[in-house]
Formats: sequence, structure tokens, C-alpha cells
Amino acid sequence: MKRLFWVILLLASAVGAEENSKWTGRSKPLKDATYLIYSGESGDRGPPTNLDRKLAIAIRGQAAKEIFESIGPDVKGVSCSLEEGERMRSKGEVWCSYMPSDGYMCFLGFNLKTGEPHSGGSC
Repeated sequence: MKRLFWVILLLASAVGAEENSKWTGRSKPLKDATYLIYSGESGDRGPPTNLDRKLAIAIRGQAAKEIFESIGPDVKGVSCSLEEGERMRSKGEVWCSYMPSDGYMCFLGFNLKTGEPHSGGSC
């Protein structure tokens, strides 16, 4: 859990950093995000249990755009839709997409029993 706290704190700080010249060290509010606590796998979720509790976080908007731009380059040959112009980026267990019709979206997650990171989403 301690690791989870530090990862979220670092992510919030990274999301708050726009450009080095404008960086103030202050965190920004994360307005366009959702979370889900569940059991099972990202593509087959169920209610959380005492033995299996995972956290999935989905971030949209400007924060997702900043994360997307920070984890380049685009992943080639991976697609979640048939939309022209879709772009995907991934670094470790953080992955982001851009679709012209829907904008930027990033996913991350943690196993709340072990503190280990996981992708937090699936196509």
C-alpha cells in the first residue's frame, strides 16, 4: 500500500508538470478521471472479494494528453478500434490511447492486495 501511495503521488506530480519553464511543483486537480475497485481481470471484471481487489483508474482530457505525450513513442501494429487516426502508447503498465472522436484516455491500475501495478484497462 505504501508503494501505491508513492506511485499515485508521483503520477499526480507528473500530470501537473506542463512544460519545464512553467512547472511550479504544485499538483493539479484530476477532474476527468474515474476509478473502479473490482476482482478478476481487466476484460472480465466482477465484484471485489476479500481475496481479490484491484483498482482501475481511467484518466481523460488534458491530464491524459500530458501522460500520453510523456510516454511516447506510439505503439505500432496495436489497435483497439477501426477508427482512422487512432494512436496507442504504453510504458510498463500505463497505457494510453488517442482517438479523434473521443480524445485522449489513459489507464493504470493496482492490485490492492499486493500493491503491484497492472494495466487497469483493456480494449
